[in-house]
Amino acid sequence: MLQILRLAALAATLCWSTALASANVITDWDEKAVPVVPFGSEGERVMAMVHVAMFDAVNSIEPRCRPYLVQLPAPAGASTDAAAAAAAGTILAGAPTMSPSAVAAMTAAMAAYLAAIPEGEEAKARGVRLGEAVARKILEARAHDGATDPDTYRPKTKPGVYIPTPITASSTWPTLQPFALKSPSQFRPKPPIDLTSPEYAADYNELKDYGGKSSGKRSPQQTETARFWLMVGPPAYHPLARQIVAQKAMTVSDSARFMALYSVALTDAYIAVFDAKYEYEFWRPITAIRNGDMTGNPATAREASWQPIDNTPMHPEYPCAHCIESGAATAVIEAVLGTAEIHEIAMTSSTAPGVTHRWTSLDDLADEVANSRIWAGFHYRFSTRVGTEMGRQIGRYVVETVMRPAT
Repeated sequence: MLQILRLAALAATLCWSTALASANVITDWDEKAVPVVPFGSEGERVMAMVHVAMFDAVNSIEPRCRPYLVQLPAPAGASTDAAAAAAAGTILAGAPTMSPSAVAAMTAAMAAYLAAIPEGEEAKARGVRLGEAVARKILEARAHDGATDPDTYRPKTKPGVYIPTPITASSTWPTLQPFALKSPSQFRPKPPIDLTSPEYAADYNELKDYGGKSSGKRSPQQTETARFWLMVGPPAYHPLARQIVAQKAMTVSDSARFMALYSVALTDAYIAVFDAKYEYEFWRPITAIRNGDMTGNPATAREASWQPIDNTPMHPEYPCAHCIESGAATAVIEAVLGTAEIHEIAMTSSTAPGVTHRWTSLDDLADEVANSRIWAGFHYRFSTRVGTEMGRQIGRYVVETVMRPAT
């Protein structure tokens, strides 16, 4: 901590402004962390750790809710901003899946941020000590949650028969310790629909027609939407929550709770969806359509050269992971705000440069995500419906069970 404060003092004498540019310390650190955390689901796990640490640090100083994990004695006069920044920075520097370059960047960012806080050095020092102590508790609690377990997924094949060899994604997540759920399988859905059913044939043919790389039926707008949502993980959802915080002018305490609920729901949604995916191991469209003559369904004609719009994610199809994320995100926002109708929020995408999408309805946002995965050729419609509903259930459950207001 003393080293961090020395760095902060040095930064103050150099080029760092004393003005804090964004909505508040919670969204500031969300924005700093999202670009440097690991890709995909592991990045969301780190973001959940960041946000529950910031929440418990702020809640220790301003005790309004039940803690996520700990409520430590707060020294008198401790800076809330310093506590939250130190909690976030300590998580980002201490999470074992962070790259060395990201750790260095976050350590420097914490020093610069502390230097810009206008409160006195003693208030900052007290806040830093508290934030670091909370973060260490969170890191300790998540140290053996299963995130770094070895990948033991067993591809199924006949002896001597070739199968594609890339490593599957997140195959250890079905046994990961959730942040709020009782177990990864708590919201596990029913199995996928039968291959011989009319519903499967309808969804198969919709996807074959609209999700193919060279589809003649997909409109330019649908193609744009499919490419827009090729982005995954924290970059796809955290900018939305930051805009809600700014629009509602949330206090540090309120935004700490909101962002922690949001991140926990997104992470537990990933855990739940990978539990279901690896339980059912349902085939991806590129496999299904190139083997459409093997279903026993006369309405699923084979197309030998069919390809989706981009590379298929390396994990089983059912249910749709992007859909469970959008369902969880929108459910948390709706539960906190009390409505699905919102002031306009807008977002850009790294996978669709120059494109901005806007929404005034959370339902419209979730529907767009679901449709995008069909138009990209990654998911059947029945899988998007199940994924979205799972996400909504998880989002509501998180809001109802953790970090509740103290009574």
